[in-house]
Amino acid sequence: MNFRSKRVLVPAALTAVLVGGGAVWATTASADDVRGSERDRVVTAALEAVPDGEAAQVETSDDPGEAYEVEVFRADGTEVDLALDADLAVVSRHDDTDDDRDDWDDTRDDRDADDRVLSATERERAEQAALAAVDGGVVTVVEASDDRGVAYEVEVVERDGTEHDVDLDTTYDVVDQRVDR
Repeated sequence: MNFRSKRVLVPAALTAVLVGGGAVWATTASADDVRGSERDRVVTAALEAVPDGEAAQVETSDDPGEAYEVEVFRADGTEVDLALDADLAVVSRHDDTDDDRDDWDDTRDDRDADDRVLSATERERAEQAALAAVDGGVVTVVEASDDRGVAYEVEVVERDGTEHDVDLDTTYDVVDQRVDR
């Protein structure tokens, strides 16, 4: 190989590496979407929470205590936004309807709540205590509390749409229970 052909090959090879590497960097640096078997696991968990829905978008989350954000669309056209933790437990849930799209208040927007991340055991025990207090329903939110004497705040929704806010102490005893109409 002579000197002249080396001058052409080296810049061409360097350009190929830079362009190829840049394309790889661009796709990985901006990719919040979850793909492959990880996406399948997240979608399965989301559809357990919203069995009549179809997962549209699955993304990683950078919010405290959240690992994934999932948009689920129901057949009636409504949307459910879910946040899941690393164990695929629902951290927050918001059912979008025409009348409440503007006044959504979940743990990501309400920074008055303690940002402490709950363990899977804490979350499970708080859910069980709140469900026992309400006598059934679906837990939509479990979060740590910064209110004096309250360790956990749990929201339970009954089939008829009635929402219950249940406050628990560190031993999972009910401190306060309110119906949110």
